[in-house]
This record gives sequence, structure tokens and C-alpha cells, in this order.
Amino acid sequence: MTRTSPGPTLGVVGGGQLGRMMGEAAAPLGVELVVADPTPDCPASPVVRDQLVGGFEDEETFRDLAERADVLTFEIELADPDVLERVAEETDTPVHPKPETLRTIQDKLVQKRRLSEAGVPVPDFRAVETADELREACEELGYPAMLKARTGGYDGRGNVPVSGPEDVEAAIDDVAGPAMVEEMIDFERELAVMGCRGDDERDAFPVTETIHEEEILRESVAPARASEAVQERAREVALDVLDAMDGRGVFGIELFQTSDDEILLNEIAPRPHNSGHWTIEGCHTSQFEQHVRAVMGLPLGSTEQRDPTVSTNVLGDVDERQSAALYGDEAVFATDRAHLHWYGKHEVYELRKMGHVTMTGERDVDELLTDVRELRDGLTFRE
Repeated sequence: MTRTSPGPTLGVVGGGQLGRMMGEAAAPLGVELVVADPTPDCPASPVVRDQLVGGFEDEETFRDLAERADVLTFEIELADPDVLERVAEETDTPVHPKPETLRTIQDKLVQKRRLSEAGVPVPDFRAVETADELREACEELGYPAMLKARTGGYDGRGNVPVSGPEDVEAAIDDVAGPAMVEEMIDFERELAVMGCRGDDERDAFPVTETIHEEEILRESVAPARASEAVQERAREVALDVLDAMDGRGVFGIELFQTSDDEILLNEIAPRPHNSGHWTIEGCHTSQFEQHVRAVMGLPLGSTEQRDPTVSTNVLGDVDERQSAALYGDEAVFATDRAHLHWYGKHEVYELRKMGHVTMTGERDVDELLTDVRELRDGLTFRE
């Protein structure tokens, strides 16, 4: 690809924090970004060439985006794959990952069936729509179990634990739509692998340990505090997942390490993922640069890790929605090898992801984790 100014253009459906960090990574490569997002002045807008304001199912917006781009991608699963596919064909603009991959991943039941058929190890699961079906499935899978909305859930939304028969009715009412139920996994830890598919190559970033609370990712630890054998098995499963996907890009692959050290697939995101944010400082190529390279048809960059790295999310700690103002960040800037990433969201509310802090260093990850938690705990949106 010849370097020119302006350079080739990547059209991105979605302009949240992932689009923002993708724009930051694309600029040094000479790749321009145009994003489409329904929120005016979205988080990505200050760092990209332009924003088109339109919904994630708006065909006119998608067409305008395609006409300005050499390649299309997406940073949010709410993008309509049917509209993407139609616009891509009409404008002869390639989409990566492929809309079919997005279509598969949007429905958790379809996703699980597809991966299970491909030989990827997954928790036992059942499709359910009614309380009677859920009750019958839980009798087979055992209590407790996890009920998941088939579409639309993220950050724990749409996931409802079912501890016993007395929870069945309320769980079905809470999900309020087609669902699937999975066996509850007795896991040792949760892991994540950012897998990468290029034109004729595939790779994976180092295995990451992910720490969740209330089903929201709080911290990432790389390398994971797991044995080499467990990490190698996690990488193998991630590469098998990539073989079942269609199109180029980075895929966030969430895994369980069970109590007997088996690896089971939890879920897939067909895009850069929160669990890979640490790669910005922690690897020679970040997950965002890698995604841009992959979808634009460039060779993949090195996924080699520089130093042990930990990352913690900065979440909203206010009771009511309000204008975003972060206090206490002086300590982050005063700490060597600590890096604040601010997402540029105008409003904050409880548990909203507003940024993250990363720390790197040639020392034990437990020490790094203690230090980054101390920095995070000094940050607040309360005056």
C-alpha cells in the first residue's frame, strides 16, 4: 500500500471508546478513519477525520460511510449485518470481519452452536423461551445455571443467574425474550485471548487473566497467572475459534479455565475488546493497530509482549447521571509507567466505562496489580 496524504480510509460503524483508540492507532499508519455513530460528538470524533451521525441500522448512513471508505469495519455488535452486507455489495466496499461473522456472533445461541459444531469446547447449553423450558433445562444441566439473552447483552446485561427452581419465573421475566441457558462453570479464573486474522495469517496476543465483578470487567493481567500448559491450551482454543470465523480483524475471545484446568469458550467479540486494552503499552503492536492492519489487508504486526502489564477500568461511581469530571488523576500522571486513557464521554453514570489505567514494569504482576488498584481507587467522579 503506497503512503499518501490523505491516506486510505477505513469506515467504522460505531464511534465509542473502541473507535477512539482505533483512530489513535490508525493515524501513524497513514490510515484515515471516518466513523458512523448516532451520538453527536461521539468519543471517537476528536481523533478521526469525520463522524457521520446515524443509527446502527440506518442504511443511508452506512451507504454514505461506504462511499467514503476503502474498507468497512465495526466496533459494536449493534451494527446491522444485513444492511452492512447490502451496502457493501452495492458500493463494492469490503467489510471485515464479514457480516456473516457478525450475524453469527450477535445471537449467543447461534454462536455457541457454530463453535460447538466446529469442535471448540463450550459449556453445556440449551435454548429456552418459557419458564417451563428453563425449568426442564435446569433439571438437566443442574442448578445453579446462567440464563442469557440471545441478543443485545453486554457488561453483564442480559445475564441472569438461576440459583434454584424458585428463580425460574423471575429470570425469564427479566430476560424478556429468546434466551439460552448454560451450565454454571466452576472456574479457576477467566481468561481472554485477542485473536488476529489477516489475509493469509493468524496470530494471538498473550493470554490475559480477566477479573470481573458483577459481570463487569475490572482488571486485566498479562501474562495470566496460569501455568504454561493452561496458557498454551487457551491459545490453541483461540486459534480454533479464529478458524471458524470469516473475514479479517481482531477477535476478543473470552474463556474459562475450569477447576481441573480445562479451557471452555465463554463468548466472542468480533472486534477489539476491553480485555485487550493493555496491549497499547504492553505489546509491540496494540490490538487496535492490529485490527487496522488486518482489515486494511496489511501484514499483521508482532504480538510479542514488552513487559508484564496490568490494566484497570475507570468506572462511574456516581448515583445519578451527570456531566463527567474526573478527580484525582494527578497521582496517575506522577507515577512512572502508569498510563491514563480517557474515553471522552460527556456523561458519567454508575459503572459506566469512562477510561482505563495501565501499568507496566519488569516485576511481579501481583505487585503491579496492587499499585494500579491504588491509583484507580484514588480516582472519582464525585466532587
